[in-house]
Amino acid sequence: MIFEGTKKSIFFGLGLTRAGTSCPEIDLLPIIAKTLGTSVDSLLGYEAVINADYENRYQKDDYYWGVVPNQLCYEIMKLKPPVKPLKVLDIGCGEGKDAVFLVKNGHFVSAFDATDNGIEKAKQLADKVGVYVDFFKANIEDFRLTKNYDIILCSGVMHFVRPEFRAGIFENLKQYTNSNGVHAMNVFVEKPFIEVWENRKNGVDRFRWKSREIFMQYHDWLLHKTQEIIFDCNSGGIPHKHCSNIVVAEKM
Repeated sequence: MIFEGTKKSIFFGLGLTRAGTSCPEIDLLPIIAKTLGTSVDSLLGYEAVINADYENRYQKDDYYWGVVPNQLCYEIMKLKPPVKPLKVLDIGCGEGKDAVFLVKNGHFVSAFDATDNGIEKAKQLADKVGVYVDFFKANIEDFRLTKNYDIILCSGVMHFVRPEFRAGIFENLKQYTNSNGVHAMNVFVEKPFIEVWENRKNGVDRFRWKSREIFMQYHDWLLHKTQEIIFDCNSGGIPHKHCSNIVVAEKM
């Protein structure tokens, strides 16, 4: 149990407030959250609206996103053919389809998601296919790498990260990527002609990036793919559009 007085003492000691999103010590929040056994969202007083939405999506028997791997998996395979096992991390793995695909191709895969239902469905999928994936529950804003990976996959997650956390997260991910390692990611980006009504309707906050902004995170890496696409989506049962930036980069 975390006592309110304990949290207040820590916040005041670090010069933080509940609004604390602009404080210079923001990179310490994941460490504090881990120490107190809570989340960054909880420390800042945010409700886990996003998690609740996805928990509901993943509680059904069928797989919400299907079981066909994301196109990013094939981009990874082009750059890193499965000639030897590599260490892979799938950030925001959902129900596990991409992680299972990558481990079937001979890699050692760890994967996390912020939802209990997603992790449970992912484990069931791996069991059904007959493979092992190191699935665990974590939130991207709280999680920090402490060991190296060869490949990091992150699809449909980074636009849920508050902008003030991005620099610290990317610094950590890049630091713990081996030389010649690959990152494959996509994020939603702002476009004035694409309405974002579905977020307001569901109460789900997405922190869309500026167009091409994520590409700059890899200015010091070799860029293999930078693409912007607009696509139709029926997530939530209501047709709408998204604009996405896709980046595949290699650490040289």
